[in-house]
Amino acid sequence: MNHAIRTMACAAMLLPSMAVAQTDVPIIYLRAEVEQPPVLSNLDPVPQDLGLAGAAVALKDNLTTGSFLGHAYALEVMSVAPGGDVLAAAREALTRSQILLLDAPAAQMLSVADLPAAEHALLFNVSSGDANLRSGDCRKNLLHTVVEDAARTDALMQVLVAKQWQDLVMIIGPHPADAAFADALRSSATKFGMTIAAEKAWTFDTDLRESTMQEIPRFTQDFPDHDVLLLADPTDDFGRYVEHNTWLPRPVAGSDGLHAEGWASVIEAWGAVQLQNRFEDDHARPMKSRDYAAWLAIRAVGEAVTRTNSADPATLRAFMLGDAFQLDGFKGRALTFRTWNGQLRQPIAVVNARALVALAPVDGFLHQRNETDSLGLDQPESGCTAFGG
Repeated sequence: MNHAIRTMACAAMLLPSMAVAQTDVPIIYLRAEVEQPPVLSNLDPVPQDLGLAGAAVALKDNLTTGSFLGHAYALEVMSVAPGGDVLAAAREALTRSQILLLDAPAAQMLSVADLPAAEHALLFNVSSGDANLRSGDCRKNLLHTVVEDAARTDALMQVLVAKQWQDLVMIIGPHPADAAFADALRSSATKFGMTIAAEKAWTFDTDLRESTMQEIPRFTQDFPDHDVLLLADPTDDFGRYVEHNTWLPRPVAGSDGLHAEGWASVIEAWGAVQLQNRFEDDHARPMKSRDYAAWLAIRAVGEAVTRTNSADPATLRAFMLGDAFQLDGFKGRALTFRTWNGQLRQPIAVVNARALVALAPVDGFLHQRNETDSLGLDQPESGCTAFGG
């Protein structure tokens, strides 16, 4: 097993005027490092502390409240190198904490959740938008603070419907993640009555940095007339080169251009600037969606510990899935967990490179239970049975 362990922070503080029983709340961030496929551009490298930075900011937030209540939060990071033994690391982690943040591919998350030692643990998915984790492959000990891919594509389609941009075409990248994102775009388009009139697979292996103006117009010339060109390129391979180079002058959306995110640095309302500034002061970069998912997970733990005065995973989980739980996520409304699959409900930011275009759910898209349930898998669509009810 090749993994490095480091302690990020630990504190135990008591009220100066009275003795307070200390409640220890150890949390472990378990990260399975993944080799990134080669891409055409290195203009936006993946931060080495992606996710971890959000967890660190949330820990500081929890310690602020915990210092008055005798709640001692600690965060430890276990990072497993590509090809390393994630399950061995998880078994070791579970001997020290029953509260884990999982930053790993979906299949590895399920393997960790299925460990006997994790049966009564409280696990958080902070990295995977895979629909199956919220449906047939859900696990009762695994909650999701990262937004699901279907919620992001639903948010995008709501904005396109509101703008009456209904005729779509799509370019799909060559990687498995690209195909999965294309599936999500198709499903969302169907859900909201949109039409994807044509699709093309991205097959270029040339250096587009030198030939963009020649290659992209030819590649897009035979698309039928359309309102929006969708890009399925979550690996960030070619999408940056498409906008403003297409044969027809049309908006680009999906994984580039107009896109939907759990968090984006252009969110400024609802007190978001406060969170952005604290994050940038500590880490000298903007907060990203995975950072936000990790921040939400640790803040959810902090909120539950504060309200229950307990660090017991079962107690915390029951409170999080109950009616009394609400989390301020700087998005204009309280965030709550879906009781049927453990997904944290949250508005989705639809943004371009420099501004927030809309915060979905968009006005007019209603739901009998909660408007945010118009985004992603709703209960009748989910095959999750692990949560009961």
